[in-house]
Amino acid sequence: MTASIAHEINQPLTGVVANAGTALRWLSAQPPELTEVRHYLGLIQKDGKRASDVIGRLRQLFRRLPPSIEAVDLNQTVAEVCALMSSDLQRHAVQVHTDLAPDRPVVPADRVQLQQVILNLAVNALEAMKDSNDTPRELELITGRADSNQVFVEVRDSGPGLDPSRPNAVFDSFYTTKPGGMGMGLSISRSIVEAHGGQLSATPNEPHGAVFRFTLPTNAEQTYSDPHGTTANSLHRR
Repeated sequence: MTASIAHEINQPLTGVVANAGTALRWLSAQPPELTEVRHYLGLIQKDGKRASDVIGRLRQLFRRLPPSIEAVDLNQTVAEVCALMSSDLQRHAVQVHTDLAPDRPVVPADRVQLQQVILNLAVNALEAMKDSNDTPRELELITGRADSNQVFVEVRDSGPGLDPSRPNAVFDSFYTTKPGGMGMGLSISRSIVEAHGGQLSATPNEPHGAVFRFTLPTNAEQTYSDPHGTTANSLHRR
């Protein structure tokens, strides 16, 4: 639990620090680039709100309150994640492609948790590619319908890919191949997806890289099981 909390809070705080540094550099320019400063202050505001939302969900967890289930637009959530990551994507020269379902798939879910899943997958993809100099760094986010009762989100990267001997090891708690990594992001993501009645899987991308895909039911009567194992509630829109 402590590792999970540290991981979830660290992401938005890292964004706050990075964007504040960038805003200060633009402010120090002669003359100051106020348009850029306003842009990065907006990102700081979003990261601060995201940290507040994560803390709010943790308070709900400890007080054993029902999850905040609402109708979540997957296309909008993917767009929000791309906006949150825009600075890091530019800094690491990652090209982003989106292929969003035209019928705007909607699922009953905890909006903050679902955003955190997509963000975790996208950040994981970015970190896998940031040291790659031999191939283009490409991140692709796709939404669509798996069948009449399920929708999916795919995050594809062009990084080094998965260990073929242990492709599912990436979902184990504390498993990491990154220096300084906690090995919690993918484990947390799988727990959240499964708590929403879905599945998260990892497969090789072609010709190189990895594909992380999760499916979610569109039926609001699915049972929500708290990813930390403390509560169980029927999904309902609020």
